[in-house]
Amino acid sequence: MGKGKLAKFADMASYPHVFEYPYSIVGDVPFEMKGKWNQDFFKNDNPIVLELGCGRGEYTVGLARRYSNKNFIGVDIKGARMWTGATDALRENMKNVAFLRTNIEIIDRFFATGEVSEIWLTFSDPQMKKVTKRLTSTYFMERYRKFLVPDGIVHLKTDSNFMFVYTKSMIELNHLPIELITDDLYHSGLADDILSIRTYYEQQWLDRGLNIKYIKFKLPQNGVLCEPDIEIELDDYRSYNRSKRSGLATSK
Repeated sequence: MGKGKLAKFADMASYPHVFEYPYSIVGDVPFEMKGKWNQDFFKNDNPIVLELGCGRGEYTVGLARRYSNKNFIGVDIKGARMWTGATDALRENMKNVAFLRTNIEIIDRFFATGEVSEIWLTFSDPQMKKVTKRLTSTYFMERYRKFLVPDGIVHLKTDSNFMFVYTKSMIELNHLPIELITDDLYHSGLADDILSIRTYYEQQWLDRGLNIKYIKFKLPQNGVLCEPDIEIELDDYRSYNRSKRSGLATSK
């Protein structure tokens, strides 16, 4: 029988590579490792890569297995899900993995200027009704700018056509350099060893016959970012463990 949530939270509280700072306490508890992740935790000068909304942490751990010369931090607010990846990393004695349980809306409180090299967004909720909740909105891009290196890399891997079209529009409007883009990753010839890491939710999308989309782009530090003002067709399916999609045809 698998562990329940309370047991998982107890494990997480004892794990040396897990840091828990949810919004409810972050104002009262200073995060002293900001700007010192490499010095105080990883004990090296390797680049830091974040997975935001890491869920079970499959991508965080999968990337860390492949890149011993980089440091990886999975970020999510749901500790019971994160427990899976955190436990795998602990069992494998992985020294280049950490997990941060917090709200992504305040992610810039935990990293200093230029401290992070790359961001992965893997199957984020497309948040079709509210633009400021989308992890590829300019609202979040401005936060990422606060701690990404100049021309830091952002990866988006998604099942959502809405999220893909919105992100592509945001990138094009703001003239952000695109490194790679495809609306059908596994039939594009581009799915290398890294892009082929499959999360729990990704496999569900694939089993339903959905195409996986991928964008890799740079986020320059300079310039004012503008939100795209376009109509996008909503995803018309019900996602696993997500609320039912709106019946409206378009959204801004």
